[in-house]
Amino acid sequence: MNTTVLIVGGGPAGLTLGCSLARSGVAVRIIEKSPEFPRGSRGKGLNQRSRELLAGLGLDEELAAVGTEHIVLRKYVGGVPVEDSRSGDPEAARPGVPYSSGLLLPQWRVEDALRGKLAEYGVRVELGCELTGFTQDEHGVRATLADGRTIEADYLAGCDGGKSVVRKALGARFEGETAAEEMMIIGDVEADGLDRGYWHQWFGEGAGVLLCPFRGTSHWQFQGAAGTDERGRLPEPTLEVFQDLFDRVAGVPGVRLANPTWRSTYRVNVRMADRFREGRVFIVGDAAHVHSIAGGLGMNTGIQDAFNLGWKLALVTGGHAGPGLLDTYEEERLPIAAWTLKTSNEGLRRIMEGAGEGRFGTDVGASAETSTLGVGYRWSSLSGGAGERAAAGGGLAAGDRAPDAPCRDAATGRPVRLFERFAGPWHTLLGFGPDSAEALARAGEEYAGPLRTCLIDGGLDGLDDHEGHARAAYGMESGGVVLVRPDDYVALRLPGDTGEAGNAGEQGAVVADYLRRLGR
Repeated sequence: MNTTVLIVGGGPAGLTLGCSLARSGVAVRIIEKSPEFPRGSRGKGLNQRSRELLAGLGLDEELAAVGTEHIVLRKYVGGVPVEDSRSGDPEAARPGVPYSSGLLLPQWRVEDALRGKLAEYGVRVELGCELTGFTQDEHGVRATLADGRTIEADYLAGCDGGKSVVRKALGARFEGETAAEEMMIIGDVEADGLDRGYWHQWFGEGAGVLLCPFRGTSHWQFQGAAGTDERGRLPEPTLEVFQDLFDRVAGVPGVRLANPTWRSTYRVNVRMADRFREGRVFIVGDAAHVHSIAGGLGMNTGIQDAFNLGWKLALVTGGHAGPGLLDTYEEERLPIAAWTLKTSNEGLRRIMEGAGEGRFGTDVGASAETSTLGVGYRWSSLSGGAGERAAAGGGLAAGDRAPDAPCRDAATGRPVRLFERFAGPWHTLLGFGPDSAEALARAGEEYAGPLRTCLIDGGLDGLDDHEGHARAAYGMESGGVVLVRPDDYVALRLPGDTGEAGNAGEQGAVVADYLRRLGR
């Protein structure tokens, strides 16, 4: 089988990109240099935006069943509990936002779920396959493996982490610095005698120890900040070192740590590549940017990079868009990477300042921004229509995240959320009111690519916005059409009361023309 896209790296970013491509029928291969799948907890949370995107792959229930939405962070100073705080807000879910919090779970759970989804498409990760180099020309990429084999593909995506071979081979600069303030030893251990209803966080004597439980397992993630020796080196992450640090900082008698299944050291680099693409080669996730763990944006940003690139590669390789569409991956995601570094650095600053003021804990570094629900692409060349006017008025604009809304199937009365209609490798054209039916029909007739239409409050073939949440979220009280991208961002917004595109049929032609011109 010919390979259209070769993905280097089988972590969350590579797996997400693989799923995004495979569901569109793109011939994809994923190679991973490790001889076996990792089982470490590592990045241990999905934020709300990543949950929405992975739900579009059909993974919502599977991930929710093994994750924790709301956990109580119990903080101790000098071994004495001083504060309990609950993660997320159980009351925060609203019509446009289906999840009131992120999801706490070990990274290997996310990877397991993504590999399972890939298997449904007939794709498996090829272990023990190490990339050593590649060449490219106007026709494709030729990758060389450590065992001498070669793989030819139309495109290559480097999802191979902070030490990315792909990034280095491209010669991209990885600019930034090492953050001396954030170093720790980390691992997965068992800890008998602790209440698993809490994420325990102890502070004192210039050190800290955190133990976070994982649902459905006997393990906890251990994080320890113990300082370095005179040469700036962290201690080896052995079970004995974990236990000694725990005994000194937590001072909880009778708790023994055991059965470490993963151990590592963590010293953060804050760096970003100067470019995310060269020719037919892309870098994604940690290969393109690394930063502080404050705010938990690492795995999430990689997943969201992958969704952005995936639908664009699928349209281009499927012949539904011009190759210029691929330029918008860097156009859109490079500024988001810069924002991510800034946001995580600010989170780390709050943590450090909080520690100096006696305020401790992982939640100190979090903010509403780290949900990434507000991250969008208003500046993008892909954001068209009445976006500027909506933005000036404080309303929804092209480039914004497309809101969810509870509706009902007009024929059966069955509850349906808009996100269910968005789920898939297609653009979705929403029409509000019966007058928009002509626009939907014309767009479907004139554009031959992957497009789904959804008529709201227009007849038995669509949805009823019975509580008005969809119209309110999209600012469509007077009707109109909204085009939603495959990664669930607004591409075009044409309200019916603006007269910008003429009548409904002309609005359909505007949508079809927008889609036909993608990347051309």
